[in-house]
Amino acid sequence: MSSHANQQPSSGKPAATPPAPVQTRTRNRPAPVSPFRLTAHSPEQDPLQRQAELFYLQKQIQAQTPMVLVLEDGEQIEGCIEWYDRNTLKVRGRAKTLVYKSAIKYMYKQGDSGR
Repeated sequence: MSSHANQQPSSGKPAATPPAPVQTRTRNRPAPVSPFRLTAHSPEQDPLQRQAELFYLQKQIQAQTPMVLVLEDGEQIEGCIEWYDRNTLKVRGRAKTLVYKSAIKYMYKQGDSGR
């Protein structure tokens, strides 16, 4: 049996602990968030249908056609479409309004009956 295995050094100081591993600094990045997708315009949408939608919107913008947008809750927004992007339309009527495409039930030209 060895009795000096658990003994401290003769200087009376405790044994030195091994140095901690060196850590490099990194930026704290937020955890990735799952993307939010509107149900009406998912990435799986048919490309031909998307092209038809874009063509129709562009035609109405160029002609400054007065449109009526009927929303899912029944509200009607009247005005000309100024611009659009993947998820929204900007309509210029009594006031300028930004409307999510997913909130639109249907739309029609103001002179049409819309039914």
